[in-house]
Amino acid sequence: MSNQSQRRERGIREFVEVMTVAAPEDISPVVANGLLDFVFAEVWARPGLGRRDRRFVTLACVAGADATPALELHVYAALNSGDLTITEMREAVLHFAVYAGWPKASQFNMVVDAQWDRILRERGEQAPPVVPSLPPATPGDPEERMACGERAFREINCLPFAPTRDNPYSGAGILNFVFGEMWLRPGLGMKERRLITLACVGFQDAQYPIMSHVYAALKSGDVSFDEMDELALHFAAYYGWPKGSYLNQVIAEQKQRVLEEAR
Repeated sequence: MSNQSQRRERGIREFVEVMTVAAPEDISPVVANGLLDFVFAEVWARPGLGRRDRRFVTLACVAGADATPALELHVYAALNSGDLTITEMREAVLHFAVYAGWPKASQFNMVVDAQWDRILRERGEQAPPVVPSLPPATPGDPEERMACGERAFREINCLPFAPTRDNPYSGAGILNFVFGEMWLRPGLGMKERRLITLACVGFQDAQYPIMSHVYAALKSGDVSFDEMDELALHFAAYYGWPKGSYLNQVIAEQKQRVLEEAR
């Protein structure tokens, strides 16, 4: 068997494992060469980042690209495989909403509802009890909540300062909700939230947020150097090489920064 045939077989196997459906047959050779022979045979199969972690990057990318058919496939696969629970998926939608915007997240949320209903029908199961999303675990008192947000901002971003409270964006938004509640919600771990955030800021060309979130993910140790390199490759496969190239450049710069600070 030729190397190309082995590569195609590996891509088909990986596609079936990742997507939990049969590999497509009615696609052009050009698409097959990219999708099966590269994205699945090589990118998804690489050992540097786990399959579950790759799910979060992929979901954020396809949701951010408004690629509804692809989003339907990847939401279904993530839930059907058991890599993500429905609670984790819904929490991922909320985190995505903060970093990519509520309109895109609204579509993401509708896809999650539809694909979860599909899975339950296929399995002949009833929906499990909904995990309550309120009240938040963070303080209800406004002053305590703002102070909690300031602490979380400093800890999560690995910075010695927090934004001021003197305008709605930084006070009511960043401190009160984004860091005073969302980052601290129990439905997702810190690493998963980092991965979603990195993909979101990456596809929006947000230069300072890309730098700050890459730095914080590396500095905190939530994402290792090797995992971050793999994230850049996976991101490029799902959102494009130009944006992936810039993300990769920032990763190299921030790795050096973290190493210098350690010395």
